[in-house]
Amino acid sequence: MSERTEISTLGEFGLIDHLTKNIELQNVSSIVGVGDDAAVIDHFGKQTVITTDMLVEGVHFDLMYTPLRHLGYKSIVVNLSDIYAMNATPTQVTISIALSNKFSVEALDEFYEGVYAACTKYGVDLIGGDTTSSQKGFVISVTALGEISPGKYVKRSTAQKGDLLCVSGDLGAAFLGLTFLEREKNIFLENPQVQPDLEGEKYVIGRILKPEARKDIVEFFEKSALQPTAMMDVSDGLSSEVLHICRQSNLGCVVYEDKIPVHEDTRNAAFKFKLDPTACALSGGEDYELVFTVSQADYEKLVLNEQISVIGYMTEPEKGKKIITKGGNTFDITAQGWNAFS
Repeated sequence: MSERTEISTLGEFGLIDHLTKNIELQNVSSIVGVGDDAAVIDHFGKQTVITTDMLVEGVHFDLMYTPLRHLGYKSIVVNLSDIYAMNATPTQVTISIALSNKFSVEALDEFYEGVYAACTKYGVDLIGGDTTSSQKGFVISVTALGEISPGKYVKRSTAQKGDLLCVSGDLGAAFLGLTFLEREKNIFLENPQVQPDLEGEKYVIGRILKPEARKDIVEFFEKSALQPTAMMDVSDGLSSEVLHICRQSNLGCVVYEDKIPVHEDTRNAAFKFKLDPTACALSGGEDYELVFTVSQADYEKLVLNEQISVIGYMTEPEKGKKIITKGGNTFDITAQGWNAFS
């Protein structure tokens, strides 16, 4: 039996000391970190980008199939993705948690292992947060801060007619990973003797349990002197995000189905569930890829990066938001993505 230490034996301040004892600040902009009434940061003339995200047990994650280490990692990454979506560099995070007494100190250590792994990988400093008790379940709130040179940030509302519509990586995998995990959970609840069958689904399951933020794409923009005209991350499904950019930029668009990037493992997983891979890419959430627009003049720079797909272009608003299928039919793009309040 592994040891279990009750959180109550440490108390709130003892727990904070325990969880933060090994923090080493990595950014010169982090002046004062954990351990005071507030953190102090100084971005030395750069502009500050701030985002907050909340993850609630039973709504955003299920601990039946989500390892705590992966959950800690993902809690950080989903926030960093929003900073990258502004074309900025993340530098600091704060994390606040509310948890019930079903969690031990060892369980929290596992969660924070994931938190620190993400902070190390992406070069961000954990500079504060809060811990409190919860009547039931686990609630996580992360705030991420980033820095950017003045005027370099990218909004959703600044796409231009004729711009190319692009996306990084591939889409739909996280949704299918979640579909597999939910299937196995339901089988287990009906028959606990049955071992999970996830053979060959490493890619799609990795995409839901341990997503990555596209730091590499933002670094590519900087290195190539390429400034996107609009950008956001794909957390609620491609169709939903494309419609956000269209609405906020007051434009229409054309998307080509055969240009939407789908990994071979995602395609195979979709067929196992008799699902259309394109529908998974358009409506599945949590891919944390970047969808962005660039001027046609930058096309030659774009093609140097194999991780970027041009999937369409922006049009006058009167032309609507259209998808042209592989068979040549044209349909309106509709948002079938994840809705937090459905």
